[in-house]
Amino acid sequence: MFRPKLPSMPRPVGPVAPPTVVEPAAATPTTPPATITPAPVPAPTRPTVQLTPGSALALVGGGTAVVLVVGAVLVSMLLAVAVTSASVAVCALVIRSLVRAEAKRR
Repeated sequence: MFRPKLPSMPRPVGPVAPPTVVEPAAATPTTPPATITPAPVPAPTRPTVQLTPGSALALVGGGTAVVLVVGAVLVSMLLAVAVTSASVAVCALVIRSLVRAEAKRR
């Protein structure tokens, strides 16, 4: 009952061929290929981004809004955890007092 049952390995069915042995081949030195210099690749030309005062103000406003929203979400999650832990603590106190009151009656 307390001994582990080991799985039995199934026997192969049909003709079984012995494993083949592969002999390593000797490496023959070859002449190195001629070096070809690649053609220079021109750097891609991308347009430069120019920030106007209005677009800079929009970026700052958007970043501030994102930070405020993320902060509000994190604070609300922390508040939810605090409320839950307080309610669990109150439940534990009530259950403990009920158990003690029941034990005193006996």
